[in-house]
Amino acid sequence: MLIILDRDGVINEYDGNYICCADDWHPIPGSIEAVARLCNAGHRIAIATNQSGIARGYYGLAELDAMHGKLKSLVEAAGGCIDIIAYCPHHPDDHCHCRKPLTGLLEQIQSHYHLDSLDGAIMVGDSRKDLEAGVAGHCQPVLVRTGNGQDTERHLDARPIPGTEVAVYDNLSNFTDALLSAEGW
Repeated sequence: MLIILDRDGVINEYDGNYICCADDWHPIPGSIEAVARLCNAGHRIAIATNQSGIARGYYGLAELDAMHGKLKSLVEAAGGCIDIIAYCPHHPDDHCHCRKPLTGLLEQIQSHYHLDSLDGAIMVGDSRKDLEAGVAGHCQPVLVRTGNGQDTERHLDARPIPGTEVAVYDNLSNFTDALLSAEGW
């Protein structure tokens, strides 16, 4: 199965401030191991992440590459693999097609895997944008309560995503436990 993960707030700690260098990029406890466990169970892992800090001038591509290099190295050291990291470097005002909640990043991932569709894939995120992108891309949306997830969950109660039930887990590790034990799926 293909599992698409948001980055900030799902894999790494995120408090709403931009993460601008690899030294400030810190994984959420258990998230790296969760990615490795998913890989070892035969799942393919992709990341779809909005990175408007590039357009805002907070960091450049070299810093983003260093953060992603750190992520990949940690996952590989734990025995896993990230196949593709698709990112949107644009400012929200640019109205690009790749910024979530639009599906451009998911289309890049679909193309990478030479898939006709993303039916059956799972999109794990901590924001409404992640969930809406997943639904629009025909993925099963999953919310984690890390990062912005608790706020997102409160708002989902008041304004659900039409026609979609969103599974909610405390963190990526709990989601992984449930998926690998087939609970709730």
